[in-house]
Amino acid sequence: MKIALQGLLPEELQILCKATGQPAFRGKQLWQWVQVQGATRWDQMGNLPRALKDKLAETHTPQPAKILKESGELGGTRKWLVGLDDGESVETVLIPARDRNTVCVSTQVGCKMGCAFCASAKCGYARNLSAGEIVAQVQLVAAALGKRPDNVVYMGMGEPFDNYDAVLKSVRLLNHPDGLNVGARRITISTSGVIPGIRRLASEGLQVELSVSLHAANSELRRKLMPIENKYPLDELLKECAAYTATTKRHITFEYTLVKGLNDSPQDAAELAARLRRFPCRVNLIPLSPVEEFQGEAPPRATMEAFLRVLERNGLEGTLRESKGKGLDAACGQLRRRTQTDLL
Repeated sequence: MKIALQGLLPEELQILCKATGQPAFRGKQLWQWVQVQGATRWDQMGNLPRALKDKLAETHTPQPAKILKESGELGGTRKWLVGLDDGESVETVLIPARDRNTVCVSTQVGCKMGCAFCASAKCGYARNLSAGEIVAQVQLVAAALGKRPDNVVYMGMGEPFDNYDAVLKSVRLLNHPDGLNVGARRITISTSGVIPGIRRLASEGLQVELSVSLHAANSELRRKLMPIENKYPLDELLKECAAYTATTKRHITFEYTLVKGLNDSPQDAAELAARLRRFPCRVNLIPLSPVEEFQGEAPPRATMEAFLRVLERNGLEGTLRESKGKGLDAACGQLRRRTQTDLL
């Protein structure tokens, strides 16, 4: 596979151009074309010498990702199956709101985590994405919108902290003031609970948001839903989360998928509140999106609202969200999996 230009910082592009015998300022021009203008073809880069473009084309590409399939409607949630140079594919989602557009990016082809109700892991894990392939997803959405998206969330296929270096580099590229310039506080990294990644992020000095998936208030149930509980137990995870908030002075958002009759009772809510109210945080409640291999369904609205009221009575800030993607296979991993099945 060729190296994605979208994954190189300005200084790296300058070094690359100098290595071909060109002056360093060509790297700045290349950055403008790729990161600002969104060029995906060499022939779009009019002020670069042909010799430089031909040389770079041997090892680098300005188009590491392309749209294979689209679901959704203009003005609503839109989902793209994004093809990569090696024939693999990932999913990228645009979630519009009244005053902002959020793009949800993938960080791996597939996932190793094996969470019970996530479709990403059902087709297995293939590889990590490069920083350039992650940035390219945002640029594809920007091209579809005709403008830069307001927010970027690392909540698509894969575990971001299982691909830590590429994810953090992509954050710095997206946040770069001379590039897309997405504000750090408008970037959210979601993890299933990889403790070393949380610890490393606390030391980065970045103002990004952190989201942690819990889905259960105790280790016994969480282990059934999330195999990562065996490696990073809930008590240790929450201890690390408390240390993160103390170091960064930033709240963590805990993701909690509600499943009818499994983790949606007032007792579950009270147990969750007892674990979380010791440090500043938020809870994002999400009704289950159906996955064929998981026998479960979302609770009634009244049950979910009752769960939220228990959290609020215990001093926690909570939000009850709608699943934006279940109507168009946009819950994580579903479009890719459905497309793979159709090809068999």
